[in-house]
Amino acid sequence: MRHAWSTKLQVRFVGTVMLVSMVVMSVLGFALASVATDRITAAKIETASVEIERARSTVEYQLANSGTSSSLQARLNSARAGLAQRAQESGDSSSFYEPVLVVQSPDGSVTSSPESYQIPARLAEFVSGGNVAYQFASVERSDRSSYDALIVGTPTNTDIPNLQLYLVMNMENEASTVALMRGILASAAVIVAVLLMGISWLASQQIVGPVRSASRTAQRFASGHLRERMPVDGEDEMAVLAMSFNDMADALSRQINNLEEYSNLQRQFTSDVSHELRTPLTTVRMAADLIAADEDSLEPATRRASQLMISELDRFEALLNDLLEISRHDAGVAELSAANVDARQPVESAWQQTQHLAEELDVEVVFDVPEEPQMLEGDARRIERIARNLMANAIDHSEGNPVTVTMRSNEEAVALTVTDRGVGLKPGEDELVFNRFWRADKSRKRHSGGTGLGLAIAREDAQLHGGTLDAVGEFGVGSQFRLVLPRHPETGFTQAPLELEAPSPAPGAVDPDATSGGAEAAAGPEDVDTQPLEEGRDERA
Repeated sequence: MRHAWSTKLQVRFVGTVMLVSMVVMSVLGFALASVATDRITAAKIETASVEIERARSTVEYQLANSGTSSSLQARLNSARAGLAQRAQESGDSSSFYEPVLVVQSPDGSVTSSPESYQIPARLAEFVSGGNVAYQFASVERSDRSSYDALIVGTPTNTDIPNLQLYLVMNMENEASTVALMRGILASAAVIVAVLLMGISWLASQQIVGPVRSASRTAQRFASGHLRERMPVDGEDEMAVLAMSFNDMADALSRQINNLEEYSNLQRQFTSDVSHELRTPLTTVRMAADLIAADEDSLEPATRRASQLMISELDRFEALLNDLLEISRHDAGVAELSAANVDARQPVESAWQQTQHLAEELDVEVVFDVPEEPQMLEGDARRIERIARNLMANAIDHSEGNPVTVTMRSNEEAVALTVTDRGVGLKPGEDELVFNRFWRADKSRKRHSGGTGLGLAIAREDAQLHGGTLDAVGEFGVGSQFRLVLPRHPETGFTQAPLELEAPSPAPGAVDPDATSGGAEAAAGPEDVDTQPLEEGRDERA
């Protein structure tokens, strides 16, 4: 029910109408019942006030004309009998009552007619004080049954001291009338609530129906059915909404088609350029190799130019390869050559390719890898490329500090983290590092080369395995990259074997903001681009 209330507009509307109607009908029913009860009670009290005066006059007349030789009980019974006979002869059922005469002696004894009749003590106390009073009470019959009654009492002026007259008026008819009226009001409330609920359901259906149709149309449009449109019926607000939605859908469809066409052209252009540049690149490399083969006979300036040309050709070729790879991912034609692989082997192969960089920069790389095989279904070539990119980036940005490579696994996945204690990442850069050709600090010298596409391709490779590649870091402290690959690409994973945690500051470390601020302020804008591109790139790739 809670789910329907939170997800169904019609349920909330009809439920709200029902609750409000029930509350309103309950309040109105209670008010009407209270007013009717008060009116009936007031009428009964008014009748009792009139009857008590008549009865008192009758009792005083009968006792004044009766002999005093009879006993007190006989005189009371005689007066009560006469009063009861008069009440029956009147024939007015609304004023029919049972008279009770009570005498309280100074010694505390009580004489009543009928005998042993119990009058409520509080009412007797008020009447003893010379007041005419009434009280609603439950009266017990001779057969032990009880009924609701209105008891009215008054003192009398007779030769019998402390004589009190009470009229006991049956309230069963009035109680039945009130109960019947309450039943009618309750039934009317239920009927009105049901009718209101039905009316609200019909009214809401006229609104919710078009809304549901619009929702289904929007969902189908969002799922890729760009030709889906809402039906337009009439000229009301929903028709205006449908026309507005259709106009929006037409505009979005045109924009999506234009973007798809532009994207296809862009991918095709990238692929064509990468292919077409291979031929002139091969020619230029052959010429560069011929020049480099006889570099001993070259002038120093010419020899340096030849070395720079060979270096740039290597980077140009790597860039072309990366462009081809990223274009395959963009086109959705990248294939996963899956096989049972021990995840440690691609990592070891990647380390063999980056070990020279660690030795050149004097960076210690610490491996924390399990001794047992870490088997998964994946592409060893792509896993090796991911690990190589992560290690090269960590070594290049470690600032000479140790780099830690950790591997763990569980039943679902295998995780690899590469942690460095170097320049770190500024807030917001944990996602920017995976953007294509993104660079943080242009003035920083990069030792590992790179095309700016390495981390972007690495994330695409990880997603191709059904895994994830993410990063976290703290500026001036270090950064950590985490690769998580499921054991089976089609099943995925729910729990990563390793947590993604930014490195903590080393003991006694200096706040990087305090030292870097002055250096950044001192470096002028012209200093940023004075170095060649090879030395000025700071791309996490």
